[in-house]
Amino acid sequence: MKLRILLADDHEIIRRGLCALLQKHEGWEVCGEASDGREAVEKAKQLNPDVVIVDVGMPHLNGLDTTRQLLHHDPNFKVIVLTITDSDQVIREALDAGARGFVLKSDAARDLVAAVEALQSKRMFFTPRVNDLVLAGFLEKGHVPSRNEPPSLPTLTAREREVTQLLAEGKSSKEVASLLNLSTKTVETHRSNIMRKLSLHSIRDLVVYAIKNNIIQLEMPPHIKSAGESTIA
Repeated sequence: MKLRILLADDHEIIRRGLCALLQKHEGWEVCGEASDGREAVEKAKQLNPDVVIVDVGMPHLNGLDTTRQLLHHDPNFKVIVLTITDSDQVIREALDAGARGFVLKSDAARDLVAAVEALQSKRMFFTPRVNDLVLAGFLEKGHVPSRNEPPSLPTLTAREREVTQLLAEGKSSKEVASLLNLSTKTVETHRSNIMRKLSLHSIRDLVVYAIKNNIIQLEMPPHIKSAGESTIA
C-alpha cells in the first residue's frame, strides 16, 4: 500500500517541484494538493492522507493554524511544517500545534524526503536548529522570560486568529463573513473583541501584530533573495 501525501503550498511552482521530489520515492504518492490552509483542512478530511505537508505562509489560514485544525479534527494526522524561517517563535508554535516534522524550505530538496521517511517510521524529524533549541530547554513550558522579553499578550481563540489573518490580508468584514460562513455582524463583533484584547487601534496595527506573530508572512521580493537559494524554496 502506498504512502499517501497531501501537499499544501500557495505557490504552484513550489508544489510542482515538491510533488516531483516526493513522487520519485518508490511507494509514495501525492494524493492531493491545496493552495491555502482552509483547502488543506477540507482535503485532509476527504482524503485521509498518511502525511500532510503544510507551508507556514499560506493565505486564508496559515500553516500553524492549519496544523491545529487538522489535529483537532484527527489527532492521528502526521504533519510536516515547511517554513522560510527557523525563528524561536515559529518553532515553538509549530511544536505546540502538534507538528511532527519541521523543515526549512531552503533545505527541502535535501531534508523533505528524510522527514517523510521519519514520520513513516513513527519518528519525528526536525532541523538541527530545532533540536538545538529543544536540547537547550528553550521550549520547555516552564521557561521563564528574561527581563528583555516583552510581556505576553492575551491569547486569541482559534476563530479570532482566523478573523485576524483574513482582515490582515486585506479582506473586508463582508468577505470574511462569506469565507467563514458567519454573519457580517458576528465578524464585526470578533473584530472589536480582537482589537480590544490586543489594545490595537487600527487595521495597520492589526497587520503589524499578524506579521510579528506569524499569522501572516511577508513575501521576500525576488531581487533580494539569496542567489544560492533552492529553486523550491
